[in-house]
Amino acid sequence: MMAAVTKPTIGFIGTGVMGKSMAGHLLTAGYPVHVYNRTKAKAEDLISSGAVWNDTVAELSSEADVIITMVGYPKDVEETYLGEDGILAHAKEDAYVIDMTTSSPMLAKKIYEAAKQKNIHALDAPVSGGDIGAREARLAIMVGGDEAAFEAVRPIFEKMGANIIYQGSAGAGQHTKMCNQIAIASGMIGVCEAMVYAKRAGLDPENVLKSISTGAAGSWSLSNLAPRMLKGDFEPGFYIKHFIKDMSIALEAAEEMGMMTPGLKLTKSLYDELAEKGEENKGTQALYRLIDEQV
Repeated sequence: MMAAVTKPTIGFIGTGVMGKSMAGHLLTAGYPVHVYNRTKAKAEDLISSGAVWNDTVAELSSEADVIITMVGYPKDVEETYLGEDGILAHAKEDAYVIDMTTSSPMLAKKIYEAAKQKNIHALDAPVSGGDIGAREARLAIMVGGDEAAFEAVRPIFEKMGANIIYQGSAGAGQHTKMCNQIAIASGMIGVCEAMVYAKRAGLDPENVLKSISTGAAGSWSLSNLAPRMLKGDFEPGFYIKHFIKDMSIALEAAEEMGMMTPGLKLTKSLYDELAEKGEENKGTQALYRLIDEQV
């Protein structure tokens, strides 16, 4: 009789809006999952479902074969990977480390080089699809790093996403995510303006949405976020503060390449205005409210 293949132990750091669902899918698939989050309460459901809690990043890193991070900002990524008590200081040799945070392409390259010095395989693998994509395991996953490492952990990606594409060397996943965020940015303005226009014109916005969401104007934001706008649901599937972070990274990278991004600059200025009004913890669909309140 053939021996059963043992699944690798996965360490998951960052069990927030999206990370919680992503780690949950890995648990359901039968992987041993260890979790760490700065706020333990956000991991309680996973712990109840069988995940093992670790008190520190260092402890988790020393016990896992594959370490996945889904944290907030590039500074969090840098500290989590490169800090004295971080992942690379404590991970096993030949471990796989996968940052699924939307972060800086340059930082992804820095982590890759530092990991390589320790015989650790590093991938940058940001995602798109929001809380819905995370819950339904339909995320788009864009991966940078060594292709052999990508192929080795592809079965893990397949438990969390449906559109999984290797994009190239270290940093390529993050650059691809910047393309994604740039495309979303100006599109969000259009979705919000269209819904406010329908309301001001005296139309039934939900009926309007039925007509325009399946035509040339169709988009993920129109189909998934416009209904939330119309219901007054501005809770986060994706935080405004994180979208501002992403747009800042994209603007910096575009400037380094000598590229003009007028749509991106305008969108960021509007979201900055929302953040100044104390809306940074709302979902990106709250831009609707800013436009609707302009008289």
